[in-house]
Amino acid sequence: MSEQFDVVVIGSGPAGYIAAIKAAQLGLKTACVEKWVSDEGKVVNGGTCLNVGCIPSKALLESSERFEASQHEFKDHGITVKDVKIDIEGMMKRKNTIIGNLTGGIAGLFKANGVTSIEGMGKLLANKVVEVTSNKGEVSTVEAKNVILAMGSIPVDIPPTPNNGDTIVDSTGALAFDKVPKRLGVIGAGVIGLELGSVWRRLGSEVVILEAVDTFLPAADQKIAKDALKAFTKQGLDIRLGSRVTGSEVKGKKVTVNFTDKEGEKSEVFDKLIVCVGRKPVTDGCFADDSGIQLDERGFVHVDDQCKTTVPGVYAIGDLVRGPMLAHKGEEEGVMVAEIIHGDTHVQMNYDAIPSVIYTHPEIAWVGKTEEELKSAGVKYKVGQVPFAANGRAMAANDTTGSVKVLVDEETDRLLGMHIFGLHASELVQQGLIALEFGSSAEDIQMMCYAHPTLSETVREACLAADNMALAIANRKKR
Repeated sequence: MSEQFDVVVIGSGPAGYIAAIKAAQLGLKTACVEKWVSDEGKVVNGGTCLNVGCIPSKALLESSERFEASQHEFKDHGITVKDVKIDIEGMMKRKNTIIGNLTGGIAGLFKANGVTSIEGMGKLLANKVVEVTSNKGEVSTVEAKNVILAMGSIPVDIPPTPNNGDTIVDSTGALAFDKVPKRLGVIGAGVIGLELGSVWRRLGSEVVILEAVDTFLPAADQKIAKDALKAFTKQGLDIRLGSRVTGSEVKGKKVTVNFTDKEGEKSEVFDKLIVCVGRKPVTDGCFADDSGIQLDERGFVHVDDQCKTTVPGVYAIGDLVRGPMLAHKGEEEGVMVAEIIHGDTHVQMNYDAIPSVIYTHPEIAWVGKTEEELKSAGVKYKVGQVPFAANGRAMAANDTTGSVKVLVDEETDRLLGMHIFGLHASELVQQGLIALEFGSSAEDIQMMCYAHPTLSETVREACLAADNMALAIANRKKR
């Protein structure tokens, strides 16, 4: 007879491991199934995010940013350095150490919270039975009262530029280059493309980013997006909008990419090509035909607002389901589902308050509604925007690019959205998140005493500017 659990989680990425830990903390007998194995043959938790996504990319972004600062910014601070060189092997070693520390930390958390770790690929059978195929091919089953599906996602491959693991790579391959490509092509000007393009541009690559759509960062507030595009172009990123890739040809260590834009057919030759056109949910081979799980036309698992699938007692979270493919979104869904299983059937997640961040330099971050969304919905709103150029702390940091923008309901004064392009935007936007969750008004923030000098003062100033009361910049002339 197979072992029985209250909860079996399939996948130990951010959504899965958080769901497993939370379920165990609530007193539920919990197991987590994970197929990812290290080069040493050990089970590795953390999924894409910790192993080949969020964490390693941020490690490389930090290293490359420091290298660029030594090349171009130290002199402004009166610091003279000579013959600074980048050690790619050393940079990658640091990245891998960070990955190891974090993935090992999850194993420690599983042990501390009593989560049973099961190695192998999980497949959902009928009646909430999970079949596990180990990496040695051995098959076993575990039974569960509840199953949480958290298998995550993988990069999308496109026919014009098939991944060959060398000249043409996906985001995973781009995190493991052993030298700086002289000329680097990136397909896709989304979050991943901009971040990876930034890393290698700082380290010396000539970077060309080809984006099929005509709008830069369509999900972001367009005023912020336009400011970011201008800044990135000035930095040296060659971002070509409206450029649709039609084919490629690999010859030796070079790849020729063919594409069309408004001027017609064109081609570019690169040393490396990164394909970053999106991700798709991992569902192939994960469900038996009689499991009862329903997928939509894009391969996502069909769920309701509480992440319940069409099978009672089976839930799906993270990149497997609708909504943004963000680690923190998956984590909160994991917490929600664990609490529902425990008996809190009314718990809900606020999908209207999920922050988005692009870890370029400067960073781009936003939460809540964009100006375009408010216009489309016919909502009357006020805009407050303050540049970092008016902020003393940003001046001291010699980093004044960008601004903070807030959108406020004209009738109720409630904050509707916050959009930031600038230094530490990822940290500052959390103030907008808290304000949205608590239903704060612009006046609430206006009346707070912010520490000076801090970057956070720009948030208060933007809220003041929404009512034409800014103290650090000249206000609009009253009509």
